[in-house]
Amino acid sequence: SLTTSTSARQVSPGVKTSGEGELPLAEGGLNFTLTSEQQEFVDLAENFTKNEIIPVAPHYDLTGEYPWPVIKKAHETGLMNLHIPEAYGGMGLGTLEGCLITEKMAYGCTGIMTALEANGLGSMPVMIAGNEEQKKKYLTRLIEEPLMCAYGVTEPGAGSDVAGIKTKAEKKGNEWVINGQKMWITNGGVANFYFVLARTNPDPKCPASKAFTGFIVDADTPGVTPGRKEKNMGQRCSDTRGITFEDVVVPEENVLIGEGAGFKVAMGAFDKTRPPVAAGAVGISQRALDEATKYATERKAFGVPIINHQAVAFM
Repeated sequence: SLTTSTSARQVSPGVKTSGEGELPLAEGGLNFTLTSEQQEFVDLAENFTKNEIIPVAPHYDLTGEYPWPVIKKAHETGLMNLHIPEAYGGMGLGTLEGCLITEKMAYGCTGIMTALEANGLGSMPVMIAGNEEQKKKYLTRLIEEPLMCAYGVTEPGAGSDVAGIKTKAEKKGNEWVINGQKMWITNGGVANFYFVLARTNPDPKCPASKAFTGFIVDADTPGVTPGRKEKNMGQRCSDTRGITFEDVVVPEENVLIGEGAGFKVAMGAFDKTRPPVAAGAVGISQRALDEATKYATERKAFGVPIINHQAVAFM
């Protein structure tokens, strides 16, 4: 993978390599110099943010409209679903590359970035736990078309406390019937399919590691009902909704790994997708600093830019 090859090429500050990005001539230590390939991704994301995100970000933040035009352009440019393996049409990039790109795009608008990044979260359970048929069916479609997906774990009474989930699934023949409600689901109203975590063992004493099962649920399945779009305090163009599941029938073939493996799948997806959230925070923090600095050099008080006053200059 790129992540593996990248770590093999990391060298100490100032140490020359043998050229062509090969192994270092001297060993020891690390630096944060990007490979030429990683720098290309960063430059692509930076240019896309400058030309496609920043000019329209105020509009989407004001209206709360879902940024479909930007998403379609990002899909055409190749800045979506980067983690999907090459075998299914993706680029198979690692976590580091994903964080580099996310940081740059969050600089433009974290609402748009969240809409894009939620695809990584929604599809990650399939990527890490899906069988060959599931991966071909659900990962390939994300590459072929600018489709969205969502991660359905959080509920009105259970968020970080995943073990408190109430949505349940009952086995009936070769099918599962899901009933319950999810809440604050990013891309909830625009998703083509959902990852849904549901309790399949009703015994309250059953440990979380065995009580839940992960399902792939197509959005057009009867009984799946997205609620109203939430009015976010920030990231307003990100589509956040509650999703109701009422007697939703899911075939056995849409179970990830098997009954009782859902908690492991959900936590594995978090492990892979939380780093980009932190990278996005870095990106918007840099934007805040740049905007504040720009304002401080333009705004004048007592005849001079406020950046020259001690209280601001010491920040």
